[in-house]
Amino acid sequence: QVQLVESGGALVQPGGSLSVACVASGFYFSTYDMSWYRQAPGKERELVATISRSGGSINYADSVKGRFTISRDNTKNTVYLQMNSLKSEDTAVYYCNALREIWNRRYIYWGQGTQVTVSS
Repeated sequence: QVQLVESGGALVQPGGSLSVACVASGFYFSTYDMSWYRQAPGKERELVATISRSGGSINYADSVKGRFTISRDNTKNTVYLQMNSLKSEDTAVYYCNALREIWNRRYIYWGQGTQVTVSS
């Protein structure tokens, strides 16, 4: 059974830091690109950061560049998102995503999300 389980969401003050994690099971984690998305109330889900299977390629949304860091540990089937200098506009549910494209087929998995609230 495929599972992506996020953890680490919390209430944090503006300017603070927070790290969230996503543990995967039920599929070959190291063969999937991993991403973090977020969705704020009343807004569409947006891509925050992506890391390739080996970790050699990383991309960020412009809104989080220089503040957020995505990483992965393939020995632990885990992807992380370190968030620094948090702003109120970073408030959202953060979702873990796994993607693999092979032989013209797409395999996509989602976690259930973890709430990050930035507020004083």
